[in-house]
Amino acid sequence: MAWEDTPYPMLIVDASGRIERANRATRTLFGGVAGDESLTRAAPAWLAQAHRMLSARLAAGAAGPGCEVARGPVGEKVYEAHPVYTDGGRVTWWLVDVTVQQRAFEELQAERDASASMVEAATELLSSLNLDRCLQAAARLAVRHLAAAALVVIPLGSRRYEIAYCGEANGRAVRESLTIDPRTLPGLVEALQGYPPVPPHWVEPELAPGWLIREGAGEIGSMVVIALPGYGLPAGALVLLRRPDTAGFSRREEMFARLFAIRAGTAISIARLYAEQSAVTETLMADLLPPVIPHLDGAEVAASYRAAGDSARVGGDFYDVHPAAGSGREALVVLGDVSGKGPEAAVLTGKIRNTLRALLPLADDHQRVLEQLNDVLIAGDSLRYVTLVLAAVERRGAGLGLRLTSAGHPPPMIVRNDGRVDVARTHGTLIGILEHVTSVTEPVLLEPGETCLLYSDGVIEAKGGPLGDEMFGDDRLQEELRRCAGMTATSVAERVQMLASQWAGENEHDDIAIVAITAPRDTQMSPDEAPGTGGPA
Repeated sequence: MAWEDTPYPMLIVDASGRIERANRATRTLFGGVAGDESLTRAAPAWLAQAHRMLSARLAAGAAGPGCEVARGPVGEKVYEAHPVYTDGGRVTWWLVDVTVQQRAFEELQAERDASASMVEAATELLSSLNLDRCLQAAARLAVRHLAAAALVVIPLGSRRYEIAYCGEANGRAVRESLTIDPRTLPGLVEALQGYPPVPPHWVEPELAPGWLIREGAGEIGSMVVIALPGYGLPAGALVLLRRPDTAGFSRREEMFARLFAIRAGTAISIARLYAEQSAVTETLMADLLPPVIPHLDGAEVAASYRAAGDSARVGGDFYDVHPAAGSGREALVVLGDVSGKGPEAAVLTGKIRNTLRALLPLADDHQRVLEQLNDVLIAGDSLRYVTLVLAAVERRGAGLGLRLTSAGHPPPMIVRNDGRVDVARTHGTLIGILEHVTSVTEPVLLEPGETCLLYSDGVIEAKGGPLGDEMFGDDRLQEELRRCAGMTATSVAERVQMLASQWAGENEHDDIAIVAITAPRDTQMSPDEAPGTGGPA
């Protein structure tokens, strides 16, 4: 009686797979079990398969009592079958309803899978600050997890929209810029506005505008427009195209879609902000980066620049070359050094360069240029100062006439053809500290092949040597320049830069700016010009 009334389904099966006995719960569960009936016919396939495997192991002596628990569905429920071995190869199977545990396990596993998918999506979305890659990743991930096809739409202004489209789970997203009317897709205008927060907007497929459905998209059962929230401003919208058999979101998909929209919107906002800041930075940097050296009539000019720090692009040193404004006028070469280094010095560098550019009509009078620049800097709120050297350049027969003026800056050095190195006798007060500045201008004549070197103190103050604390110095620079006699301007500039860098090695160094002005040996002259005519300016 106890056997018959046990609430758990129980059945005894012999070694051949015949049911010898089954209680009432078993007959109810299986819809009736006749005596001496085959387990294969009466029970689910998973239980019959488990019994065959157990019987084979018992026959081989590889199994014992209480082993080989099996699990499978019976109708809408899930059962575990626990075997108990008895004499004669018989097995008593106890079936336990584990539907609740199975559903809980499936829910937990689904949540884990969803969490893993969200982590994967977030990682891929945030792995790059490139806006193109971010939009493509958002469309591709949306197809992988939520839809048959997806479009990411972000506004560009003037009815122009950037769209990333992906139509295959493992396909590549395609980007394009389109002129569209967002009102043609219900819910898109609200999603692009993003505030107040709007829920997903489901759209009937027949209402889709032509720009939305692409060739080869297949049958679409439903569409949904989801806002992509950003930082303060909406990042755009996500449009999902789903198949007829997945027309609506399940509870889990709805949660995933909401979280995915937040992650995608955040990533797109960050990438877009970075792109805008990069564009602004590049625009501002254009006035701070070393310029391209223009052509000067009858002169060869070369420059070299190295900012302090291996990753820096700009600093406090600068140079500019301004060709002559007209016939009979001099070209102007400027090399300067703003106190300090890094971005703060670079900002003042840009201001000084622009001011000097505005003062070019006064370039014939170096003292007046320095006075005007000094007034501008003193009137500002910066406590930084600048040292300068000005070089007015004019053809003089086959050579070059220079007027050199230093304002607190290391004086230029002139490399003669016979190997001598002259130090220009020019000096003056630095700019931006005192109300009144003074300067001394020296005229210099360069014969063909001779070079005038302008340099910042980053060259002579570079520390290195055997103990790493010895400055490169003026004497060492002069000695090296003696070996540069007859070299081109480019060769001189590159050699000085190389020597200073090698001397500093891995040590920290200041900004280094170098400009070499050479009177070429092959200067072409007009017939009425004679070599060596004209004196110093």
